[in-house]
Amino acid sequence: MKDSTLFKKWGIFHKSLDKRAIQYNFANHLEYSLSKDKYTATPRDLYHSLALTARDHLIEQWIRTQQMYYDNDVKRVYYLSAEYLMGRALINNLINLEMYEEAREAMKELNLDLIELAEQEPDAGLGNGGLGRLAACFLDSLAALEIPSHGYGIRYEFGIFEQTIRNLGQVELPDAWLKFGNPWEIERPEYSFTVHFNGRTQDTVWPDGRLKTEWVDTNDVIGIAYDTPIAGCDNYTVNTLRLWSSRA
Repeated sequence: MKDSTLFKKWGIFHKSLDKRAIQYNFANHLEYSLSKDKYTATPRDLYHSLALTARDHLIEQWIRTQQMYYDNDVKRVYYLSAEYLMGRALINNLINLEMYEEAREAMKELNLDLIELAEQEPDAGLGNGGLGRLAACFLDSLAALEIPSHGYGIRYEFGIFEQTIRNLGQVELPDAWLKFGNPWEIERPEYSFTVHFNGRTQDTVWPDGRLKTEWVDTNDVIGIAYDTPIAGCDNYTVNTLRLWSSRA
C-alpha cells in the first residue's frame, strides 16, 4: 500500500472555514451523522452537530501534524496520568481553530446561540483534582509550543458523582457523562489489548528440561483505545490524547 500511486498522491481534504461552509457542514452532520432534522433535533443534537463540524477541521490538522511527525521521524514526549481535567472542549477548540467568530455568526443566522449550544456539553468525567487539571494544562501547553507529544490515560465511564436531593437528603449518583456519546473522540478498536488480573502461575517442565512458567486462571479485561485531538493555540499543531476503555 505504501508504494502505490494512490498512497503517494493521497492528500488531506480541507473544508472551508467561512460562515456558509460552517452552516452547510452543521446541517450535513445533523442529517447524515445524527439522522435528525429541524423537527426532531434536540438542543444536545445541535451541539453534537456543531462539535462534529469543528472536529472535521481538527482532524485535518491532526492528520497533517501526525504526518509531519512520521515524515521527520521526530522524538516525542509521552505523558501518563491517571486523570485529565479537560473541561468543555467546544469553545476552546473553536478558538484554537480560529473559527469562533465565524461559528457564532453562522449559528446566529440559523437562530441559534453558540453559548447556549456550548452549555449542552458535559464536563468530561476524567478527573477532578489538581493533578488532573495540571495534566490537561501540560497537554495544551505541549500543543501550543508545537512539541510532538502523546498523552495516555483511562477513559472512565463515570465521572465522580452527581448530587441530588431526595426525601430532604443528599443522594450521590454515578455521573454517566458518556451516556449521550462524546463527539470529540475517535474509537480505535484496532488498538486493543488483553489485560490479565488475578490468577496464578503454573510451572511446566519442557521435554528439553527447560522450565516454563505460565500465568493461568486469570480474569481478563480488554483495553480499547479512544483518541482525542488536542489543538494548540495560534498554530496548526494537534497532538493526541489516547484513553483506554475496558471491556470484559
